[in-house]
Amino acid sequence: MRITPLVSVNQRIVFDGISLTVKREDQLHPYISGNKYRKLKYNLFEAEKQGHTTLLTFGGAYSNHIAATAAAGKKYNFKTIGVIRGEELKDKILSNATLTYAKECGMRFEFISRQAYRDKQESDFLRKLQDKYGSFYTIPEGGTNALAIKGCEEILSNEDTGFKYICVSVGTGGTIAGLINSAQANQKILGFSSLKGDFLTEEIHNLTHQKNWELMTDYHFGGYGKIKPELITFINEFKEETGIPLDPIYTGKMCYGVVDMIRRDLIEKDLKILVIHTGGLQGIQGVNEKLRRQHMPLIT
Repeated sequence: MRITPLVSVNQRIVFDGISLTVKREDQLHPYISGNKYRKLKYNLFEAEKQGHTTLLTFGGAYSNHIAATAAAGKKYNFKTIGVIRGEELKDKILSNATLTYAKECGMRFEFISRQAYRDKQESDFLRKLQDKYGSFYTIPEGGTNALAIKGCEEILSNEDTGFKYICVSVGTGGTIAGLINSAQANQKILGFSSLKGDFLTEEIHNLTHQKNWELMTDYHFGGYGKIKPELITFINEFKEETGIPLDPIYTGKMCYGVVDMIRRDLIEKDLKILVIHTGGLQGIQGVNEKLRRQHMPLIT
């Protein structure tokens, strides 16, 4: 089991009666980092066990999961195929940092329309991919399945037992499910949704039967991939004050929510909070490209 460093931010950001610590899962690997490393670990073991030499997975233009799967394939000698949402991206690979990196790692791409992408798990769709590429081991979009949850259960270690609250960003629900399963009885998991709406509550209920968690749905900044100037300002100030970079899709929104709740006295005093840094920093370059086109401030 890999144990990642704990970094206290209270020397730079002082909260009355509250200890705030960041678990630097992002330091596991530059590209196979954070929850992506945890989610892929047992899936790679299973792919090898089944005799597969090719991994196939799904994602968008700036997907951390696509980059991580490509990097893992290169490192552990798997061929990789990325089914990418958006046919128009086929001619834009070189202008997209995530896809360029994945291609450099040897990943082949199958660009499909957004309509077809909705049907990506249908048996007919997967059969056509098998006819084209041969046998492969399928990993879901975002990497979440039972083996991914097993990997995410290893995020917490014995040194984390003293924290009352454990905070994490939520996309597909796999990471928070792993944390929920491995948390101590006296700990509570706070999930911060990056997506608009409350549907993730049901998704998490489907992944775990434990009750020691709560989903925060007020810090999505408009929905998945949506970014507002105040979020960019927070991310840049947080890095300047603590030395810890955050990404704008997941960890930035989560940390913004944690700090906001503390400052609004929505979290009781005299306790210790652990924030899980799930990585995703590779996507910042691509996000900055979009921000530049929109004449918005950039993430430093």
